Formats: sequence, structure tokens, C-alpha cells
Amino acid sequence: MKIRRKIEIAVISDVHLGTFGCHAKHLLTYLNSIEPKKLILNGDIIDIWQFSKRYFPKSHLKVIKRIMTMAANGVEVIYITGNHDEMLRKFSNTTIGNISIVDKAVLELDGKKAWFFHGDVFDISIQNAKWLAKLGGYGYDLLTLINSCVNWYLEKRGKERYSLSQKVKNGVKGAIKHINDYEKVISELAIENGYDYVICGHIHQPKMEYVQNKHGKTMYLNSGDWVENFTALEYQFKRWKIYNFNNDKLAPFVTEDEDENLEVQDLIAAITIVKRAEKKK
Repeated sequence: MKIRRKIEIAVISDVHLGTFGCHAKHLLTYLNSIEPKKLILNGDIIDIWQFSKRYFPKSHLKVIKRIMTMAANGVEVIYITGNHDEMLRKFSNTTIGNISIVDKAVLELDGKKAWFFHGDVFDISIQNAKWLAKLGGYGYDLLTLINSCVNWYLEKRGKERYSLSQKVKNGVKGAIKHINDYEKVISELAIENGYDYVICGHIHQPKMEYVQNKHGKTMYLNSGDWVENFTALEYQFKRWKIYNFNNDKLAPFVTEDEDENLEVQDLIAAITIVKRAEKKK
């Protein structure tokens, strides 16, 4: 019998299912270990930008199956659209059972207001040069594929994993400034609108800190990603924490192997239809 951790809210983002960089097995282990009242999928869960019929492993499909099972068992699942799954925005404000698709969400948590959104609307590079951002996405995917090969070799040698993309980001001053500006703009807007918490993703940088200016203060939270950081946000007992798969120990949860009701062909067909509908717009 599996004993899962009961939490009020779990937030994950930037999973990028359908890409080589996605660590679906890590995420599946995490999802199998928790029993949240609410599961917030804060954007870029399925990478429709880079979706290919040639690559959608069974482990990726099992993540979707697990989320659907959680919803069927009473978990409220809120899917907030991101830029890599922006094609779902045409279905915003749609609810199917316990699953809802929205562009943003505001929740009251123990008397405090929490503002959830993916964050790409505050990214000028996405808004003004989408084609360049998509090109960068393919480059990032290639980098993570190379990185996975490097880490496979390092693990075989008993050495620590190494993040090439993180090294690139930290070595480019412009990237660091971009992240700092992003966090500053979002936090100031949250303060201006009276939100106690602002929760986003998009930049793959897990973080939790108080931000204060002359107008007030807010807590900025970023759920990170499941490409290189393997992090989530959890809310329980009136407190937030960053869950880190590499540091927070888990009981060994076995991946569920029962027959899936959702076949990979059905998923591919559904995403292909969405992509074709987007091209016709």
C-alpha cells in the first residue's frame, strides 16, 4: 500500500513533455508520492511547439495518465497555459470534470491572495519575436539532449550531474539581467494589485523570496522545471516550500504499469488537431 504525502497545493511547470530534455520518470515518481487537494499545472506541460509524432515515450504518456487519475480521484487540476502550450489558450475557461484550463488563476489561501500564471506574457522576447523564441527552444532542446548524454557518462563514472544550460545562463550577463528584470516586474505588479503571493514558471529558475518596495510587499515564487532542476512548489500549513527532487528524499514509488485508458495514438491525434487548427487561424 502506498502512503502518499497529503498537501493542500502542488505546483509544477515547464515539464516539456514530448521533448528529449523532459525527465518524465522523475516527475512521475513525485506525482505518485503526493496527494494534493489542488494540482496546478503552471504552463509548458506538453511542449506543443516542438511536438513530434516520432518522440513521445511511454513515461511521458504515464505522466498524463497519472494527472488524469488524480483528477478522477477528486484532485482539482488547474491547467494554466504557457507559451509552449499556448495553442490550448483557445480552450481557456473550459472545465471538464475536475480539470479546468485557464490563462491565470487567483486563489485565496488562508486569508491571503495568490496570483498564478505562467509568465510568458511578461517576456518581451516571446511577445515581440516569437519565431526567435521558438528557434531558441529547439536549440535548448538540443543542448539538453547533449547534456543528458554527458550526465549518463558522469553517472556511470560515479560523478555528479552537470547542467550545461545552467552554465550557459550563468555565464551570460544578459541572461542574468533578463531573469532579474522578469522577477522585478512581476513582483512589483503583484504588489500594485495587492497580491500576497505571485506564483509563476517560464524561466526555469526555482525561487522563493519576499520582495518589498514603498508600496508594500509580496512573496515571489517560481516552480522551476522538470528539465534540469526537477522542482515543484508545495503549500501546506499556511507555508510554501520548494520541493527539490534531487535533495528531498522520497520513498521508492514504483511507476504504475496498469493498462492506460489513453493510448499514445489518441494523444498524438489530439495534439495534431490542435496544431492544425492553430495554423488555419
